[in-house]
Amino acid sequence: MSGRPGPIINGLSVDVEDWFQVGAFEDVIERDQWGSLDDRVDHNVRAILDLFDEAGADATFFTLGWVAQRHGALLREIAVRGHEIASHGWDHQRVFRMTPQDFAADIDRTRKVLEDASGVAVKGYRAPSFSIDARTPWAFEVLEEQGYLYSSSVAPVAHDHYGWREAPRFAFKPLPDGKLLELPVTTAMFRGKRLAAGGGGFFRVLPYAFSRWAIRQVNRREQRPAVFYFHPWEIDPGQPRVAGAPLRSRLRHYTNLDRMSGKLEQLVREFRWGRMDAVAKREGLRLRLERAVGQ
Repeated sequence: MSGRPGPIINGLSVDVEDWFQVGAFEDVIERDQWGSLDDRVDHNVRAILDLFDEAGADATFFTLGWVAQRHGALLREIAVRGHEIASHGWDHQRVFRMTPQDFAADIDRTRKVLEDASGVAVKGYRAPSFSIDARTPWAFEVLEEQGYLYSSSVAPVAHDHYGWREAPRFAFKPLPDGKLLELPVTTAMFRGKRLAAGGGGFFRVLPYAFSRWAIRQVNRREQRPAVFYFHPWEIDPGQPRVAGAPLRSRLRHYTNLDRMSGKLEQLVREFRWGRMDAVAKREGLRLRLERAVGQ
């Protein structure tokens, strides 16, 4: 029997929100406008599902309740194809802008709609814009109280929109005596500094070689799974352009949209990918074994 570990399966995730729901445009597009705008999420998610099918990749779809309420058939299709349905909150409200009571109501409402639409239990959560940070540690307690098994809501880096740079880089228990596991989005190390390397705009804008280097570092040197994410609107170069948004937001949002599908196809074929709940199960076991050995 070989003592070598098996291949590492990384966590693949999609934050299901439409082009008009992103944090970059929240100051120029009001929520009461959403219903009148060009809804493109259904078409884009179905294209992603086909890409995953062709590559044999399983994933988790962290979905807004607002989207699920309007696209029940899409939620059922995601589940039928073997992917995980998880929560992204109701309408992309950042956690640090809510009270604990408002947050509890938000995730409870979202979970019920997701489960009704998909017909499957929801056990995972990702905060919009990775907005669980040093200001909102109480959010973990609320998630624990509502029976969530894992969260992937922390970006352990410094960033102008989000970040909790003091947080652990890999899976950790935010409540020592609780069941909840946090799976931070991936970072890589370079000369002692943490670099964001878990997808989104960084994957779309930077050369593919950077993501390959980062994931290999995490898999080979550190022997841990990467946690990768992206959005359906990132494969859609034909989406409407938002007038009045800040230049930095427009550059971040629209750069390399026409190249994203090709880069994704390369990524899902080059590395092994699985659902976030499966990653959480394996990483939870790892933490329990490490704790047992350390006692």
